[in-house]
Amino acid sequence: MFLQAVILVGGEGTRLRPLTYETPKPMVPLFGVPFLERTLVRLRDAGVSDVILASGYLPSAIANHFGDGARLGMTLTYVVEDHPLGTAGALRNVAEHIRGTFFVLNGDVLTSLDLRRMIAFHEASGGVGVLHSIRVEDPSAFGCIVRDAQNRITSFVEKPPRDEAPTDEVNAGTYLLERRVLDSIPAGRAVSIERETFPQLLGAGERLYSYVTEDYWLDVGRPQQYLQAHNDVLDGKLLLAISGDVLPERGTYWYAGSSGVPPNVKPPAYLGRDVAIDATAIVGPYAVLGDRCRVGAGATISDSIVWDDVEIGDGAQISDAILASKVRVGSGAVVTSGAVVGHDARIPADMILEPDARIVAEVNATPEQVSNV
Repeated sequence: MFLQAVILVGGEGTRLRPLTYETPKPMVPLFGVPFLERTLVRLRDAGVSDVILASGYLPSAIANHFGDGARLGMTLTYVVEDHPLGTAGALRNVAEHIRGTFFVLNGDVLTSLDLRRMIAFHEASGGVGVLHSIRVEDPSAFGCIVRDAQNRITSFVEKPPRDEAPTDEVNAGTYLLERRVLDSIPAGRAVSIERETFPQLLGAGERLYSYVTEDYWLDVGRPQQYLQAHNDVLDGKLLLAISGDVLPERGTYWYAGSSGVPPNVKPPAYLGRDVAIDATAIVGPYAVLGDRCRVGAGATISDSIVWDDVEIGDGAQISDAILASKVRVGSGAVVTSGAVVGHDARIPADMILEPDARIVAEVNATPEQVSNV
């Protein structure tokens, strides 16, 4: 079976701002590798090498990094939306590039889903499509998928109150669909596949199936979930090709119980290439540092993600925070409690950021620019 895939990467990533002011959400790094690249590799390893990227926000940043996909052994096609079209509208917008059965993946979902097994499930079911589902404790923030004993979907319930949810099985954002699904989507306007297209297919008598698994699954579209994704990998809850395994050029990964760990690194922790840490600084646990970072004397970094080319001054404290590339943190500054610092921002010496601060780089941060979100 020839398969293609569409990855929905058009969102502006507003929940991850200020990280996404300069970096589109699909390019946000996960252990030094753009999140989208990890999704592409998963598809390639499942035998899917022809991928359409439905983009809209900062598309050149994506195209400049991946090009035609040859570096990954793939063929990539870019389709840019002039205006937001929703999940189904984005698919209709790329219809001319779809030749048969195709995957649809949301660009901000991290999962261990076995795509080959999902393909086999779809081939056996013979329906117009299969939707990946997972079980959650509280389905009120998701779209519930109701199915019968044969896994055929009977209805969809979007974000029901917790005590009224008909099931704990929710839409996990990966679909495998037949080409004719696109014919049911109107062109030129925003269309939700969850609220409009799927219910209409059921109403027309088409067979949609639910593929329920216990796989790891996380929407990394918020800062806290972005931190959690890294911690889950460091804890071994999700197996990911990071340094010391398939991609040794990316850096060094120390897990709990590792041998040969520098005395000032507390596992689990990940350090990119050419990182310089003063002997009196403490890095970890749960610290992820990108390439070429510099950490000054007496500084501490834990429970945090630090992108490339960041400088941490002497005695600075970084905890429960995310720092984008080329940030400069002055000596004695305190960046904790959910802070997110954008590209090129400067945190003055001895400044203490308020909880959940969001810092942008137009000018050096001042107390007036430190705000709660």
